Amino acid sequence: MIGTECPTCGESDRLVGERDSEVIHLHCQRCGTEWDREPVPTCKQCGGTDMQAVPKAIVEKSRGTQLSVVGTRTIHLCSACDADTLAVYHRNRPNPLMPDQLPTINAELDDR
Repeated sequence: MIGTECPTCGESDRLVGERDSEVIHLHCQRCGTEWDREPVPTCKQCGGTDMQAVPKAIVEKSRGTQLSVVGTRTIHLCSACDADTLAVYHRNRPNPLMPDQLPTINAELDDR
């Protein structure tokens, strides 16, 4: 999956960007790194630009064992490298993709 993250510290939430014609200037508020990126997402694995924007669910534990989708964030998936994940998304549309790991009740139950 493709997302924008700081090349130095890996931060993906505390980024500030400003578009300047053909490039986006980014600044990481966590470590202070600054870098430029093109506005067209590219695949980190193959370098391709055939990307699809897909909503991914943000899930939190509500009550007891109930999980709730509290929002979504957009991720970019490569049509070639992420074909299996895209197939799951298209099969379950209009629902967002679920996270790879879901929050659990507590660690003790996971060890059983």
